[in-house]
Amino acid sequence: MTTARLRVFILAVLLLASPFLLQVVRCQSDAEPEVAESNEEGGELGIVGDDAQESGGVRFGPAPGVETVCVFPKNGARVVPAGEETELLVGMKNDGESSLNIIGIRASVHLPVDHRLLVQNLTGQAFNNASVLASTQAAFPYVFAVSKYLQPGNFDLVGTIFYDVDQQPYQTVFFNGTIEVVESGGLLNMESVFLVTLGIALLVLLGLWVHGRLQNLSKKTKKAPKVEVGTKTTDASLDEWLQGTAYTQSLSSKSKKK
Repeated sequence: MTTARLRVFILAVLLLASPFLLQVVRCQSDAEPEVAESNEEGGELGIVGDDAQESGGVRFGPAPGVETVCVFPKNGARVVPAGEETELLVGMKNDGESSLNIIGIRASVHLPVDHRLLVQNLTGQAFNNASVLASTQAAFPYVFAVSKYLQPGNFDLVGTIFYDVDQQPYQTVFFNGTIEVVESGGLLNMESVFLVTLGIALLVLLGLWVHGRLQNLSKKTKKAPKVEVGTKTTDASLDEWLQGTAYTQSLSSKSKKK
């Protein structure tokens, strides 16, 4: 009995210390996080499709009759802002005959191309006096935050809940799926500002081009100015003097033709 309690105590200590013992990515101040491969002896954390995972060199699996489900409240798209806290709920259903004593929750972030490439170990969360009675179900919150230096993109999140049944330790992977890491600050990020600025510049250039085309068309369609032709006045005395000459005869012939 004492040995079983000691094993549960060691598991709880290893759970709380795991972010320091298994930390592969060491972010220095104002530096980009590195992507490294976990080299823990005996296995690697967060292997796809393996509920039984390593925890400080001790291997555990899920208890029979225990089912888990994971929900991101008001965040169905599973969008995680870098550097900001994100909450998820872990639901547990106990169809067994004994109660479940919840020890804690731990999660890690991996590259989607290969789960052996660990990006970040997230902070573990311990529970005191949390349990799920037989033939009942309960939900437990888990709040985590990815590094603010993590580049936006899709990553795989692997979450594990640790518990014991009759002082026998177990663990179950409650989530093994994709999350989308985005820049913090909502819509006001550098990419959005650049796209908005580019769109405004294109609209200004388009407006200038249309204005120039309209000016060219207006110049071409302008009508030539009308030239007024004045009336010719003649002196009566001059007409009398030219009466009967060839000049007056030519004028009379032109008027007849009209």
